[in-house]
Amino acid sequence: MTTWLLSGLGLLILLLAGDALVRGAVNLSLRLGVPALIVSLTIVAFGTSAPELLIAISALKENAPGIALGNVVGSNTANILLVLGLPALLATLHTSECNSRRNYVFMLMATVLFIGLAFLGTFTFFSGLILLAALGLVLLNAFREAKAHRKACGEACVDEELEGLEEADPDMPYWKVSVYLILGLIGLPMGAHLLVDNATIIARTYGVSETVIGLTLIAVGTSLPELATTVMAALRRQADVALGNVIGSNMFNLLAIIGIATWFGRIPVDPEFLQFDLWVMLGASLLLIPFVFFKQDISRVWGLVLTFLYVLYVIVLLV
Repeated sequence: MTTWLLSGLGLLILLLAGDALVRGAVNLSLRLGVPALIVSLTIVAFGTSAPELLIAISALKENAPGIALGNVVGSNTANILLVLGLPALLATLHTSECNSRRNYVFMLMATVLFIGLAFLGTFTFFSGLILLAALGLVLLNAFREAKAHRKACGEACVDEELEGLEEADPDMPYWKVSVYLILGLIGLPMGAHLLVDNATIIARTYGVSETVIGLTLIAVGTSLPELATTVMAALRRQADVALGNVIGSNMFNLLAIIGIATWFGRIPVDPEFLQFDLWVMLGASLLLIPFVFFKQDISRVWGLVLTFLYVLYVIVLLV
């Protein structure tokens, strides 16, 4: 029981520390004169992935690479089936109004690249460089698009960018920025260490592999921020926020998390990933085609289907 409580505590510390780090970094950047456009494309994106990154690094140091890889693959599957499925049960996501085609295609390309590298048997430092190079291209494209959009709408875009950054407070005093940064930088490794250590103990106690723990318990835990964001977006009828949040998060998980994690050690790929989990992740990604290309809304019926598929996936893993 204690290990479960400590795992939950580790997860809570991770989520709070990740939020604190993003708030501190965003407002420090704005105080130093970094444009909101750059902040939103880089600092926020990397900051919100900080919990997953710290888990991956901590798992490699604890010699539990299955947790590192399981967390990324499981999070991507949960992001689509659970993070879009559950909110759709509350309110229809009007994805027919969104234009996410380009970013969705990039996400599919990132998924295929990731699976291709996985079939080499091990994610090495060289594999990481390939993933990070792909991330660089995605960010460059996003920057060009955002810059063109700003040029077209002028000063109104600057206000729009600042409003889009929920963490932004350009007048935040430096002492408060420092507190956020310190809490984030201390809390992230502490939370990751607590979560990985106790999740490993749980896996051994119940005879479940570390990979399965990464795919389920840790993956769902680290998807909670995306779930909270998507629930609020569904209630506010902001389907573009919900869909964009999932697509962006999945790209970062595949390209940035594993890309950076390979600096800290090689990540062997369990044969189970190659036979089952990677294909489930790809299949879940392909399920978005009707919503992205054919102007379908994610209705309550679709929400039920997506949620059911995720529950079924978890049952298959645990049985």
